[in-house]
Amino acid sequence: MIPFSVLDLAPVTEGSTPAEAFANMTNLAQWTEQLGYHRYWLAEHHNMPGIASAATAVLIGHVAGSTSRIRVGAGGIMLPNHAPLQVAEQFGTLASLYPGRIDLGLGRAPGTDQATARALRRYYEGAETFPNDVHELLAFFEPASPDQTVRAVPGAGIDVPVWLLGSSLFSAQLAAAQGLPFAFASHFAPDAMDEALMLYRRDFKPSARLDKPYAMLCVNVVASDTDSEARRLFTTQQQSFVNLRRGRPGLIPPPIDDMESYWTPAEKYMVERALACAIVGSPETVREGLAAFIERHRPDELMLTANIFDHAARKRSFELAMSSRP
Repeated sequence: MIPFSVLDLAPVTEGSTPAEAFANMTNLAQWTEQLGYHRYWLAEHHNMPGIASAATAVLIGHVAGSTSRIRVGAGGIMLPNHAPLQVAEQFGTLASLYPGRIDLGLGRAPGTDQATARALRRYYEGAETFPNDVHELLAFFEPASPDQTVRAVPGAGIDVPVWLLGSSLFSAQLAAAQGLPFAFASHFAPDAMDEALMLYRRDFKPSARLDKPYAMLCVNVVASDTDSEARRLFTTQQQSFVNLRRGRPGLIPPPIDDMESYWTPAEKYMVERALACAIVGSPETVREGLAAFIERHRPDELMLTANIFDHAARKRSFELAMSSRP
């Protein structure tokens, strides 16, 4: 069976606080470690009231310190927001504290709006700068030479697995050229998934970091005891996408009984297309959906995410998903 992993955004639900979101994050990490999940990744977003994982490296350290075996990482660090040296220092520190357990996933989008990007004091100049930043960051993890003027301390000579993340063909091609593992954001942007996987596997060049292609796909999985209850839980994610497209991102809403009255036909089409890689239902439905998805796309690893309002129901969903693994 292929490994299952977790993507978390530390969701802040209506009526709760970031402190409660972090307590739930820690509890979910410990729970999914017990269930046998392989990785627990946190995603960087800024200026999003319902997402509390902005200080991603800080939370990775907290989760790693609250668990003992599960790999913990960034899915990902949005490199346009950071100086490569600082990222190398942060993850060199994390890997020194938790050796053999830290992953660094890199994205090329700012992960926020332009005003917030300016507030971060970094300026996104376009996709063409991303390969240079990746190259610079990887170099900081190499053993430092005696005459090296600038080095990452800690970081130099420390083994930190680096992934490239993407929702288009760009990062797939770069990951192949650099010989790096690749994670595709099929959980919210599935349109280019098949072509990106094909390009990555076809053009992969072995490197000192990886000798053959390794692709991970992310998929929404909402599992409950019945199909109808799972579909109801999934309305939280559907509402969140509609609110984002309406320009009103907010706290994570509770599920509703009638989604049809919430969205317009155009919004429904947009959301269902964006969330096409979603497996929602009872354990039997989830097992069949996972088996079909894995059979079609042949990922080396599957990363599950579940934007569920109630924390107990979210934990239960990850439990049922793991027990339904084909």
